[in-house]
Amino acid sequence: MLPDNPAELIPWLQQRLTGRDYPAAADFAASARRQASVLIGLVMHADQVNVLFTQRADHLSTHAGQVSFPGGAIEADDADVIAAALRETQEEVGIPPDWIKPLQRLGEYHTISGYCVTPVLATIRPGYPLDPDANEVADVFELPLSVVLDPSRYERRWVERHGVRGKTHFLDYAGRTIWGATAGMLLQLSLVLGLEGIPVDKT
Repeated sequence: MLPDNPAELIPWLQQRLTGRDYPAAADFAASARRQASVLIGLVMHADQVNVLFTQRADHLSTHAGQVSFPGGAIEADDADVIAAALRETQEEVGIPPDWIKPLQRLGEYHTISGYCVTPVLATIRPGYPLDPDANEVADVFELPLSVVLDPSRYERRWVERHGVRGKTHFLDYAGRTIWGATAGMLLQLSLVLGLEGIPVDKT
């Protein structure tokens, strides 16, 4: 299980993640080709570790209003997926790279919208500056790491996206709903860390 003490979390994560294989995961089929990266940012408060999320703007043509991680497509000028995640985080929510310490790039996640996303796990110092891009981001918020990495809190529900019907994972907490690829990447991390729990299957 996750350490209760934030001071113990980073050594625990490093021990669990070092030398591990990071298998790819997918919404439906691992066939995406467009490369992207996102930041799974751990905000290191003194008494609790939270995860940084954004809520996408309602007017966007794709994934409008959904909860997501900061991130996006990798550009030609990006040195690697970590650089892309840091750039996208600054562009979307205004957190400069010097507030962020990357820990580990994780396994690819293939989305039904055609992206091959590499999550980058990182820590963020509390008190970070925010300047969200209103064209992309409606809100920036945090949820407890212990909640979003608990598989037993998730439900598998039927959805239809892009004409494809299948099941995906949902987490409802504190008035927020995490689902789709964002939920999938959190559960992917939970699996790599060996955390116990099984999502509930909903008909």
